[in-house]
Amino acid sequence: MMRSLVIATLLASGMVLGAAAQTQPIATSKIAVVAFQVAVAQTNEGERNFSDLKKKYAPREAQLKAQDDEIQSLTKQLQATGTTLSEADRAGKARSIDDKKKKLQRDADDLRTQGGQEAQEMYSALASKVYDVLAGYAQQQGYTLVLDISQQQNPILFALPSTDITKSIVAAYNLKSGIPAPPAAPATAAGSAARPAAKPAPTAKAPAAH
Repeated sequence: MMRSLVIATLLASGMVLGAAAQTQPIATSKIAVVAFQVAVAQTNEGERNFSDLKKKYAPREAQLKAQDDEIQSLTKQLQATGTTLSEADRAGKARSIDDKKKKLQRDADDLRTQGGQEAQEMYSALASKVYDVLAGYAQQQGYTLVLDISQQQNPILFALPSTDITKSIVAAYNLKSGIPAPPAAPATAAGSAARPAAKPAPTAKAPAAH
């Protein structure tokens, strides 16, 4: 009798627990996507900083172009007059052009290394601040998961455009930083290139082949 009472009690407790589990609301997920790298670059601070960086290295880029133009000019001259030169003169001019090419390559590599490192440091510092804004925005809006679609290889196969919060993050960061938008770039003959467009949320990306 006692055993039956214990079993009945346990069964009743299990049914009660089961019923309680069934009546508990199931948590719903609210998911968003963001082109994080684009968001960082499109903030007013990002556009200002990267514009300043481009201006900083513009003289060295112009110098590289001048070096390349000189090499092209000397190469054409050698090709045009090579048959009228002595073998020694022709070899000397060819050697001079080759030395200039090597120097151009070294200078270009140095610029690429220095500029790339400074750009990466600038991006990392700004990305950290933009991430803090993104985290706060996601919490305020009740998002349980935010996926980055900046990377070329990302796991997102489909996302509605309405889930893309890139522009919202840019606006929220600009508001917090208080940095005004940089002046618009003057239009050129080929048309001015404004800020890069945010990468849209993918609509139907085929799985990568294995």
